[in-house]
Amino acid sequence: MERDTEFTRLGSRLRSIRESRHLTLATVSEASGISISTLSRLESGSRRPHLDLLLPLARVYRLTLDDLVDAPALGDPRIRPRPRVREGVVTVPLSGGDGPWEAFKQVHPPAPDADIRQWVHQGWDWIYVISGRMRLLLADDDLMVEAGAAVEFDTRVPHGFSNPGPGVLEVLCLFNAAGARLHTRAVGEDDRLVSG
Repeated sequence: MERDTEFTRLGSRLRSIRESRHLTLATVSEASGISISTLSRLESGSRRPHLDLLLPLARVYRLTLDDLVDAPALGDPRIRPRPRVREGVVTVPLSGGDGPWEAFKQVHPPAPDADIRQWVHQGWDWIYVISGRMRLLLADDDLMVEAGAAVEFDTRVPHGFSNPGPGVLEVLCLFNAAGARLHTRAVGEDDRLVSG
């Protein structure tokens, strides 16, 4: 019985859409390839609204399928992470922390004269420079990483980075505490990689 009510509701909606566009059943039939009798039964709720009927109607009415059938919203798909600010650096978490990887975006103000403190800990890090430039100290190497390039390294190697300026530095970071690499690739003896 509930399904019949849904078919009737959908049928009324289809009729409403057609009439709001000042189209006849014959016009919609010609444009969609669906017979007039089938369209009439759809609009009365006596015909089951299968996808092979709804898709052509969505095209004729220039609506998405969801809009055609007035599908209920499944909830707000937007993620609302809470940014953290520490020493001028904004960190926006992008993952819930449930998976093997932590993902976050960081925005660093220019700090051309900053001393870079190096850290050592378990894990594997992957950093993509979205905009600006990143100065990365990786053990004894002093690297400049430009926008559009990525670095990937074992975090047991002493590492740290800063924004040499002049603009803002935006980076996307993926970190795996278990030390799993992001993807398989050939690297040198010291197991470090910088790519662009």
